Amino acid sequence: MSFVAAFGKLNVDLLYSGMPRIPNEGEEIYSKDFRVCLGGGLPATMINCSRLGVPAKIGTFLGDDMFSQFAKSELIKSGTQYEIFESTNYPLNVTSAIITSTDRTFVSYGGTETYSDEMLEKIYNALKGAKVVAMQEKIIPVYKELKKDGTILVLDTGYSEDMTFQKHKELIEIADYYTPNIDETEKLTGTRDYKKALKILGEHFEKPVVKLGKQGCAGFDKDYFVVDNIDEFSCVDATGAGDAFLSGFIYGLYNDFDFRKCILAGNITGGKCVTGVGCLTEYITKDEIKDYLEKYKHLVK
Repeated sequence: MSFVAAFGKLNVDLLYSGMPRIPNEGEEIYSKDFRVCLGGGLPATMINCSRLGVPAKIGTFLGDDMFSQFAKSELIKSGTQYEIFESTNYPLNVTSAIITSTDRTFVSYGGTETYSDEMLEKIYNALKGAKVVAMQEKIIPVYKELKKDGTILVLDTGYSEDMTFQKHKELIEIADYYTPNIDETEKLTGTRDYKKALKILGEHFEKPVVKLGKQGCAGFDKDYFVVDNIDEFSCVDATGAGDAFLSGFIYGLYNDFDFRKCILAGNITGGKCVTGVGCLTEYITKDEIKDYLEKYKHLVK
């Protein structure tokens, strides 16, 4: 087991930043800056794992369109291994993001894939042998097989208004770790009190986690604890912070760190991400992560 892996659609973001405000219907406003970059999701987490020096692999959909070609070039540049699957719809998610000084607004497109038994088997074979696999919601039969293999499974669901333990029951039952933010946690547990939330999450996970945003990240391992955020990182754009946190957390699991040090690694990678515009613009390298872990080891109490 010499690599980490995930399966998921690539996201391409068209970022309009420096906007004075969001335009009204029928109105055109020019942004001060524009860029095209890969967006968030599990592929972004795997790219950040590669940057941390962890062998990482992503199974994904790519076509012949210009966004697929751009995404492929970025995967190659990052050193992330990839395996391409045939898409039943448009192969990527594309997002136009308008970023003002106070908030972000998105318009996205992404078709729904159909997963045949044959495709699920191919996905399993692509992920098989990974030490750690980051999970999404679409391919539960694959994760069940990986669980039997002894793979460490890490779940990071996105927020939705209909989040419930029942809806995510199958994923939660097979995941070893779950890394929800405070909004997702409140939706699931009915409380923003992290200790109460961790107690509820602890009914499903041996070592529960709650990301607290600016307050850092809380966990339970024989006792409640909070690992503070890294003060030197100033937030410019929070897009992709959760995916970046996940890469640091997985880095820790891959290197057999204890639970609290895994969270510290996540705070470091997540904190660096928000210092630039876009999900993958700012990141921690394999040399930097070691220095940061040493510099901020006092945060792990």
